[in-house]
Amino acid sequence: MAALNIAFDIPEISPQPRPSGVRPIDLVHLARQTGGDKTLEAEVLALFARQARQAVAHIASLGDEGRTELAHKLAGAAKGVGAFEVARCAEAVEQTPANPAAITAFTKAVVDADSFIVGLMR
Repeated sequence: MAALNIAFDIPEISPQPRPSGVRPIDLVHLARQTGGDKTLEAEVLALFARQARQAVAHIASLGDEGRTELAHKLAGAAKGVGAFEVARCAEAVEQTPANPAAITAFTKAVVDADSFIVGLMR
């Protein structure tokens, strides 16, 4: 008898814990990083959003070496604020800077995080 494959049989385990669920920004991580200071959280998120938007605006005009450097810097910043999907996608660009799919995924992750941050700031 053939083995039966059942969709969603085993939940996928994320490589990093995400206490805030599937949000683009892990708010629990961010609160830990800022000591719960809401003003500091807002400042850090605004700075990250600006940096991430600039990265997306410039990534297509860069060569492989420039993309690698930019992606590395943004991955670190993303981890700091809890934007783990942005960090994961930035690391993919860092590893394969000429891969259009990696750049597209990176752009989408940044847009999602930026939209989430804009919603928080309202």
